[in-house]
Amino acid sequence: MPIIGLVLILVALGITSAIEWNPAPLRLVDIHIFLSALGLGFIFILVLRIRQQMIKPLRNLRKWSQRIRAGDLETLISLPADGEFADLIQDINHLTEELHVLTEEMDFKVRAQTEHIANKSRSLEILYDVATSLSEAHGLDEILEQFLDTLMILVDAKAASVRLLTSDDQTRLVASRGFTDFVIKREELVDVNRCLCGEIAQRGGLGIQRGIRQCNKFLPCAIVEGECEELVVVPLQYQERILGVYNLFLARPSSELGKDARDLLNSIGKHLGLAVEKTILDDAARRLAIMEERNMLGNELHDSLAQSLVSMRFQIKMLGENLHKKEIRAAQNEVRQLSSAIEEAHVSLRDLLANFKSRMDERGLVPAIDDLVSRFRDDTSITTFFQNECGTDKPNIPLAQEIQAFRIVQESLSNIRKHSNACNLRILFTKNNDEYSILIEDDGHGIVDQPESDNPGEHVGLSIMQERASHIGGRVTIESEPGEGTRVCLTFPATLDK
Repeated sequence: MPIIGLVLILVALGITSAIEWNPAPLRLVDIHIFLSALGLGFIFILVLRIRQQMIKPLRNLRKWSQRIRAGDLETLISLPADGEFADLIQDINHLTEELHVLTEEMDFKVRAQTEHIANKSRSLEILYDVATSLSEAHGLDEILEQFLDTLMILVDAKAASVRLLTSDDQTRLVASRGFTDFVIKREELVDVNRCLCGEIAQRGGLGIQRGIRQCNKFLPCAIVEGECEELVVVPLQYQERILGVYNLFLARPSSELGKDARDLLNSIGKHLGLAVEKTILDDAARRLAIMEERNMLGNELHDSLAQSLVSMRFQIKMLGENLHKKEIRAAQNEVRQLSSAIEEAHVSLRDLLANFKSRMDERGLVPAIDDLVSRFRDDTSITTFFQNECGTDKPNIPLAQEIQAFRIVQESLSNIRKHSNACNLRILFTKNNDEYSILIEDDGHGIVDQPESDNPGEHVGLSIMQERASHIGGRVTIESEPGEGTRVCLTFPATLDK
């Protein structure tokens, strides 16, 4: 080592000088003392060097590790001027700086990802609130009102509106919040080529307009009170079809809603578009069902009461002629037939009223038939059995099929009560592959063909039953022999083609 070599040189020089200065022979004790002093000096110098170049850097390294463990990634180790530890400490400082940079980058990415997840969670909460408000509403007006109330709170909008496309290239204001009555009346119908709302309603996409100056120029007053930073126009879409738009008048930029604001607003537009389309289809289906029920009611009135009334008119005419001719016996016979016809008409009317007052059970077809059979059993002396062999109390049957099947069973029971004179009745509900079957059989006297003038209203409803079955893609077959009872079998597919 350089230090040891330096010390040996100094020792040799010291001995040589001592000999030259003192030519007399040195004593052994003096030499020992001199060498001891030199050794102590050497040890002192060596300790100082060890402390300077080893102990102090190790102490600094210890302090550095404690600060690193405490989270201070900016701390560095004091670099010694020279020594074996200088390069090592320099490398450690470089690693510390790189670790600090990596940590800052990781923290930035974690913060960005956390913010992204928070925005996504917020978007999901908004979508959930909007979907909940749409699902809980009944009717288009209530859907739109709840939608606007919910959305304005969620995005802190000053005003909002919903416009639907019409068939004559206009947008119709169907719901709004934050508008005066004057603005609502003036903006009820707007041409699609006038402004941004019509443009988005035609081409789709999301439109953002700075301020509302463009909207105000079409009105003698401001469309919304106060300052609005942005107008956001979002299409209402169902699949690829645009039904209209909804507008948001925001007091702050939409960018503050988050990076995913556009996707969120478009998703809300699709949810609302789906709700609007479903409401329109439901209304159309209800109107169609009402029309079909009215047609059915008209047909049944024609085939039952109308025939009875025509027969009674004919009998009254015959009664008048017999009375004019003073044929008392013939007149009494006409009176008996007329009384029987009136009673038959009364029974038919009562059955019709009972049928149309009966509602389809919300639990499904099987409970509805079960309740119908219970009432039939209580009203008649006929022993009645209902067997459900489908394996479930609620088979997967569309509502349209359930209603028509229920009405056919209802009509069959009405005919059995009026005409069969049966003692026992069985209803069997089965499923074979993709087809349902309802069998209604009794042990009555069967269907006996008689002239139409006798017993008016006989076999009422058979044609109506066939018509109902055809509406659900099914068929009704009737098997009957005099004295052998009657079998009415309804079959219909498990799924109804749209």
